[in-house]
Amino acid sequence: MTIPNSEGFLSDASCLPCTPEEEKETVSGLIKEADANMKDGDLYYLVSHSWWMNWRTYVGFDISNAITENGTHYNPRPGEIDNSKLILEETSNGPTLLRNLQEGSDYTLVPREVWIKLQEWYKGGPEIPRKVISDGEIRKTKVVEVYPLWLQLTDERNYSKTTIQISRKATVGELYRTACSRCGIDQEKAELYDNYLSCRKKLENLDATLEDAGLQLDQEILLAEKKSEWNPWPSSSSGMDSTGNSMAVIALEPPTSPISIAGGPSLSNGFLYKGYGANYLQPTSFGSPTRDRDLDRNLDDVYSLGLGSSHGGRKADGRGLVGLHNLGNTCFMNSALQCMVHTPQLVDYFLKDYTEEINKDNPLGMQGELALEFGDLLRKLWSGGHTPIAPRNFKAKLARFAPQFSGYNQHDSQELLAFLLDGLHEDLNRVKKKPYIEIGDSDGRPDELFAEECWRNHKARNDSIIVDVCQGQYKSTLVCPVCSKVSVTFDPFMYLSLPLPSTVTRSITVTIFSGYGDGLPMPFTVTVPKAGQAKDLINALATACCLKSSESLLLAEVYEHKIFRYYENPFEALLNTKDEDLIVAYRLPAGHEKLVRLEITHQRADLSESEPQYTHFSRKLIGSPLVTCIPPDQTSPADIHAAVATVLKPFVRMKAYPTNGSSSNERRATVPADSGPSLDSIVLHDGEGGPSTSNSMEVEQDQFMVDINIEEEMIDGPSGQEEEEKKGESSELKYPFILALTDDKGMGRKPVDPENNEKDLFDRGSRFVRLMMDWTEKEMDKYDVSYMDNLPEAFKAGYMLKKTRQEVVTLFSCLDAFLKEEPLGPDDMWYCPNCKEHRQATKKLDLWKLPEILVVHLKRFSYSRYMKNKLDTFVNFPIRNLDLSKYVTPAAACPNPLLYRYELYAVSNHYGGLGGGHYSAYAKVEDGWYDFDDSRVSSVSSEEDVRTSAAYVLFYRRVPLENCDSTVGCDSSSPSSEIPIF
Repeated sequence: MTIPNSEGFLSDASCLPCTPEEEKETVSGLIKEADANMKDGDLYYLVSHSWWMNWRTYVGFDISNAITENGTHYNPRPGEIDNSKLILEETSNGPTLLRNLQEGSDYTLVPREVWIKLQEWYKGGPEIPRKVISDGEIRKTKVVEVYPLWLQLTDERNYSKTTIQISRKATVGELYRTACSRCGIDQEKAELYDNYLSCRKKLENLDATLEDAGLQLDQEILLAEKKSEWNPWPSSSSGMDSTGNSMAVIALEPPTSPISIAGGPSLSNGFLYKGYGANYLQPTSFGSPTRDRDLDRNLDDVYSLGLGSSHGGRKADGRGLVGLHNLGNTCFMNSALQCMVHTPQLVDYFLKDYTEEINKDNPLGMQGELALEFGDLLRKLWSGGHTPIAPRNFKAKLARFAPQFSGYNQHDSQELLAFLLDGLHEDLNRVKKKPYIEIGDSDGRPDELFAEECWRNHKARNDSIIVDVCQGQYKSTLVCPVCSKVSVTFDPFMYLSLPLPSTVTRSITVTIFSGYGDGLPMPFTVTVPKAGQAKDLINALATACCLKSSESLLLAEVYEHKIFRYYENPFEALLNTKDEDLIVAYRLPAGHEKLVRLEITHQRADLSESEPQYTHFSRKLIGSPLVTCIPPDQTSPADIHAAVATVLKPFVRMKAYPTNGSSSNERRATVPADSGPSLDSIVLHDGEGGPSTSNSMEVEQDQFMVDINIEEEMIDGPSGQEEEEKKGESSELKYPFILALTDDKGMGRKPVDPENNEKDLFDRGSRFVRLMMDWTEKEMDKYDVSYMDNLPEAFKAGYMLKKTRQEVVTLFSCLDAFLKEEPLGPDDMWYCPNCKEHRQATKKLDLWKLPEILVVHLKRFSYSRYMKNKLDTFVNFPIRNLDLSKYVTPAAACPNPLLYRYELYAVSNHYGGLGGGHYSAYAKVEDGWYDFDDSRVSSVSSEEDVRTSAAYVLFYRRVPLENCDSTVGCDSSSPSSEIPIF
């Protein structure tokens, strides 16, 4: 065997490398075994994703990426492994990774055994090993810790600094041993302090993990030498802080004042509630005693100002205007939290005593810990002052119960919101023991009765503040396409995920060729459902090109000047069509499947100058294939040449037409004398009869008639006398093409000689014939093949991206797309109880019951097998008086449509692209809007400024009836009145 490009990766002593098939089999087996036996401490290695994809193509995992113009697969062997683009710098502790790397786009993780094999076969590096750890408190999952903790260690004895890389699942005791070893001090003589934001806190629990201790990426820790008991103060040489002021090295203990389980004092029937919660809430790890005492005083001020009453959300001395520190790619969390803590009903609820509703026994909850931590954080954010808060405890709880959010990768704020809303609901569920309720069917009952029953059943198992204010109900209708069975269900929702119209549909450009030879190819751009099928594309094209009822379209994909595949299955998913694909369609007679299809591929055939003594041609594929049809009984070489001449007519150059002074000989030299039968006259029909003429012949085939108009189409055709005189020359000019039968790879060649009356040129039963046409300078002069070249791609990314950013979409168009009836995808079929089979039913959603707080998620991110994309489309959404009355199905059931009016109070924003973007939030406090960008909080000059193309999650609250003006339209400019908490 021959290995291409093998120089450089084979040593003198090495043997020939494995075949691609052997490498594929070996790696597949090792990955399967490693994944099945994964345990803590196992090593996985980072590999450049681009190198990995090249290797997958080489061994045959992604075979479609390596198709050549002659149909063979060219899979070049990749070179050495190159991980350099993943590395920021090389250190003594190993390579430092670039931040914000994404698995699947920047790197791929492979087990240790696979890395050893890849190293054996390809060499390269550098190696980047990472350990497997267990994440999660309730549901343990195995994950590879790509980004361990990087801690900045400061030795207070000489203020030397060093960096420690350690797993977040390591214990504080392990950190002690590592730090003492690095600084050269006995562990018994050393103390470690968490110095996050210069707030010293002694690390004492040696068994706690660093994650539970709240240590964050890149934060500072201090190592100090223990002092003797009789002298607790530091010496002058080691007791100075970075500013030169003396400071104590002993830990600052938290205050011992009573704290409720919600993180601060609470009111119950007008009295300050203290003394419950010592068993539930640990002191905050980032607050100083002064800050905690201020918290108690400020919370009393909060209640005196009425923030715990129906007038929640009022601003006083900066309350509610506190930022959150970014703990390392936690802007997504900060954005979601700011929107949540500025929800009026939640502010009112968590500033009061909610401890009686904590559900510690709910198996679906988090023993109340998530609700407690969220309530504690909300109280601190509403305690007054402007000092940003580090939500370290909240992040630690989040990592325990939702391991997908652990570590320091960027995540989705909407995914966090979904988890947080559901987690708070389960922690605060008033139903301690959920009853079993069998889900019934409507049985023909009115929707109103069935919907109310479904809501009662839901409330019997789910009853919390989240259900009270955040949950609504929608109606789902499924219809079987076979038996027309209708299934109606009523389901609760916590938020609405609305697709942007551009994410529901896609634009595809298709070049349409005529199989009749009556026109040049024309590109058409049509809009089809993104989850649509080939038949949807055909229908859209038929409308765009004004297809006749007697015609049909044959779709195909062109790759390297050849037809790669036909879309012969009308139910083929369009998701398989990439943006860079070249899609064509051929206009053919309806029922062309019963005719013989001719597929004509073109290649430039130039006589080799290097070996003139041999008839040797240098061939190169050009243009795009043409497709036409001929009757099954007219497949002689002359018929094939005539059909090719017909389909090529539109490409004749203007200079090829004769002038008035041209002789008949010149005219014959420029236009074929017989261009063959026209497909315009081919009519396929069932039964007897049909159009016919005196100069046509009828052929019965499979219960349909084929009428062929054999009238020659000529331009000043030569007279019969001239033909007789120049018979030899005419014969040569009549069939000017060099045609050959070929196979699907374009390798075989059987000449199609028009002078040969061979009847069995190919299998008489065949309905598909491939032809290869050689183009010489003579044909190139006669025909303009540029019309067959440079086909447009299915989707022009650059042009359409610019168009998308300028496109304006309204929130109502997103709602329309969400509520539009559509067929289920092939992977999401519905089991029909009548048919007893899975069917691709049609689905229709309708809003039935709307909540007080309406959370709207704009689905800006799209993922597919081939691409990941974010849409920056500007969505024009109302800020005030969002009227949803026309979208609620039981309009007659609600006597007052004003109950469906909302106003905006918070927005979660996402800027930038996938992986490396940034989150922030807008929130309304009193009558003003503020921008919460991690720790920075600033006022927004104009209300209109919150409407941007970065809006990702919208938070609306229902406008009370007393504040509704029935004469005001959507998004009125009238001043907004104060909205009390319900």
